[in-house]
Amino acid sequence: MKFLDQVKIYVKAGNGGDGSPSFRREKFIEYGGPDGGDGGKGGSVILKSEQGLNTLIDYRYQQHHKSERGENGMGQNRTGKSGEDLILKVPLGTQVFEEDNKTLIYDFIKAGEEFVAAAGGKGGLGNTRFKSSTNRAPKKFTKGALGEEFTIWLQLKTIADIGIIGLPNAGKSSLLASITNANPKIANYQFTTLNPNLGVASYDDKEITLADIPGLIEGAHEGTGLGIQFLKHIERCKTLLHLIDITNHDLEAAYNQVKNELKNYSQDLLKKKELIVLNKVDLIDSVLAKEIIKEFSKKIDGEIITLSTLEKKSVSKIKSKLISYVT
Repeated sequence: MKFLDQVKIYVKAGNGGDGSPSFRREKFIEYGGPDGGDGGKGGSVILKSEQGLNTLIDYRYQQHHKSERGENGMGQNRTGKSGEDLILKVPLGTQVFEEDNKTLIYDFIKAGEEFVAAAGGKGGLGNTRFKSSTNRAPKKFTKGALGEEFTIWLQLKTIADIGIIGLPNAGKSSLLASITNANPKIANYQFTTLNPNLGVASYDDKEITLADIPGLIEGAHEGTGLGIQFLKHIERCKTLLHLIDITNHDLEAAYNQVKNELKNYSQDLLKKKELIVLNKVDLIDSVLAKEIIKEFSKKIDGEIITLSTLEKKSVSKIKSKLISYVT
């Protein structure tokens, strides 16, 4: 399924049905009393968050959404049928903005949340409502109210316990595939990952969600490479797993390059807990690996562990560590 994390849509709620100006029709009675019923309420357009969705792509192809109109009131004091609400499903992490795409009006952070994007119009009143001691045969009735209509923006920010960050080709997708049920595209070239992939890792009867964020390159905060459209997905993650290819000739430079992009996008990203993982240790000699880790640990703050996605023991170690970071 294609990925889309921002879309503009138009929502129109149903109008309320009109009230009825009906009068009773009885045998031998020329003028019966009023018996007009009220109009039905118009259906609303409701956004509802759903677990398992991770894209807004459906709304690219259908951008206009209208709910049903309420039916008109009828004689014999019968109220018109209300229009059905229109439920639009959105992924967790979806934010709703006004037409300016700047003013936030709702943020979905839990599954099953509902937000009325456009409220249906109230039904009009039938003439029975206007009967009084001085007006026994009112002809007055009211029209149904118009349903609300808006143009809104939907923006998706991935919600995950762990955000996997790093330079392109660091092995993020391979890590996600090895410790979760996700099936991301994996290949040995930059920008294999073109959208955030989500997976769930289980360990000791506990579960955590992980997001594989597309590789960050210098200038990403300004739109270079895949740009800032994916940096925003890191904001929702509780902890960052900073993955670095241990065969990189300058680990410190690789580490700082990613950290600088985070800082330039938002200082708040630097406040998140971080686990540094040196990947692909199976590609170099174990003695050399220890020496590299020793030197690297002198230059940065933070916990450093090693990983080989080909070794089950190494993968289990990562799972255990990640669980401890978010629980």
